[in-house]
Amino acid sequence: MPIYTPPLRDMQFVLHEVLGVSDEFKALPAHAEVDAQTIDAVLAAGGRFAAEVTFPLNTGGDAQGCQHNPSTHAVTTPTGFKQAYAQYVEGGWAALSCDPAYGGQGLPLVLNQCFYEMLNAANQAWTMYPGLSHGAYACLHAHGTPEQKKIYLPKLTSGAWTGTMCLTEAHCGTDLGLLRTKAEPQADGSYKITGSKIFISAGEHDMAGNIVHLVLARLPDAPAGSKGISLFVCPKFIVHADGSLGERNAIDCAGLEHKMGIHGNATAQIMLDGASGSLVGQPHKGLAAMFVMMNAARLGVGNQSLGLTEVAYQNALAYAKERLQMRSLAGPRARDLPADPIIVHPDVRRMLLTAKAYAEGGRALSSYCALLLDKEQQHPDEKVRQASSEMLALLTPIVKAFITDNGYEATTLCQQVFGGHGYIKESGMEQHVRDARINMIYEGTNTIQALDLLGRKVLGNNGATLKKFGQLLGQLAQEAGTNRSMAEFITPLVELGEQLTPLTTEIGLRGLQNPDEVGAAAVDYLRITGHLVFGYFFARMAQVALRQMAAGNADPFYPAKLQTARFYFARLFPETATLLHRVRAGSQTLMDTDLALA
Repeated sequence: MPIYTPPLRDMQFVLHEVLGVSDEFKALPAHAEVDAQTIDAVLAAGGRFAAEVTFPLNTGGDAQGCQHNPSTHAVTTPTGFKQAYAQYVEGGWAALSCDPAYGGQGLPLVLNQCFYEMLNAANQAWTMYPGLSHGAYACLHAHGTPEQKKIYLPKLTSGAWTGTMCLTEAHCGTDLGLLRTKAEPQADGSYKITGSKIFISAGEHDMAGNIVHLVLARLPDAPAGSKGISLFVCPKFIVHADGSLGERNAIDCAGLEHKMGIHGNATAQIMLDGASGSLVGQPHKGLAAMFVMMNAARLGVGNQSLGLTEVAYQNALAYAKERLQMRSLAGPRARDLPADPIIVHPDVRRMLLTAKAYAEGGRALSSYCALLLDKEQQHPDEKVRQASSEMLALLTPIVKAFITDNGYEATTLCQQVFGGHGYIKESGMEQHVRDARINMIYEGTNTIQALDLLGRKVLGNNGATLKKFGQLLGQLAQEAGTNRSMAEFITPLVELGEQLTPLTTEIGLRGLQNPDEVGAAAVDYLRITGHLVFGYFFARMAQVALRQMAAGNADPFYPAKLQTARFYFARLFPETATLLHRVRAGSQTLMDTDLALA
């Protein structure tokens, strides 16, 4: 049977000992009273909900999937999903980090992020239903009219209604400038939306009383391309002025996608045939408004793979300790047994430690980004808000792409630990691999994230934000000083930082002559930067562990953390040497290949 134990101790370590979130919150008036005890209590309760309510539904939900009724267009979610969602709403979990003005609890976003890591580990398909609602809430909170906020935000906050984002159309994926869905203005100020959307996660289901669709469409006078896109809110059921629900809107689910994974989530084909909607934000400015939801989703997708990495690691570790096979190359370890547990073998440990390192590095980065989001939204100093926003923009594509790439590798390695048993359904490992694969694709493929990082976030401002991250590295190196115990972490980190600056300049200069140079370098460049960021956090975590050990703290958690950091720098971080070589290889061996690809 699959297992899952919420990683509360590591979350506490990251939040309290590495990031010092309680002290950070003291500078945020909205969160000044949130202390460590409150954080730990909420996470403990959230972990119980994930482990006891949603995790038991994961394998069954995958096997059963969602059912679509073509005659009624209704979708039924797997057994237990609806009841679990009712418990989620009743427990107030939907409102955890939402604005108290709309019924929210007003707790920090970093706390919600940790809660959602546990939900994703327990059951990613289920978690996508409430998870998308947070993005719809954030978009309307930032860009909705007063009337839209009054109508929709309390319901999204409570969880009574869920939300979606309807972007993709069959003829265009990421290139939203090609979308054809039309919006016709009506005399009463509303709009009639007509078109079709595909790949709409949680697009139709039976778990909530209404679904709030955020739909991208074109007005009659819209200019071509992405500058002609507007955003509309289109509810599944029409909402009257008093908040009551009326007739079904002209929005139907034409079918469900037959997917490789996340079977418990309804990935819908949505048809809008004159559906009634209202404009969100300004005409032709819909993409900018939708990016509030899209950026939140990109952080959320990274969090999905973080959760899958953690649960896959936990199960692989438990299996490796129990599975008997062969003897240790160094001689028998379990002499009272007919064979040794496979955890004695070096390569099994390599696979386990890779997953563990990617989980712990991802947790630190994900938590840091959520803290930046809290500061961007709540800090009273405009300069701090702006600096937090800028750093978050740099790190968001890394969260989405680096963590999801690592997550797929980690779940595959953990499946490998199980051998043949990892390939069959009973162990649950093959589901984690299938579920992890989508996270590299949706919300902008990882190549799109790489182009965003290198093209917009780095070269777009001449590396200014990247230099600010470099200042964090410099500060950490200065703190370490001549501490020999920190040298194994600081030295390779500083060396890579020093290599990245001229590399970036080199790509930028080559790109001025040939834009394909940027495209050829982008994916490897993101991975180099991802290792730089993970290395920074592992060095910080090692620093804390060393201090605790030097102070006489006998908790085995700290030497374990140090061992993981050493493994990361010795075995995973050196990937950057190959990546640097590949970036410098340029675009010619990719683009001068017409004969090879004929």
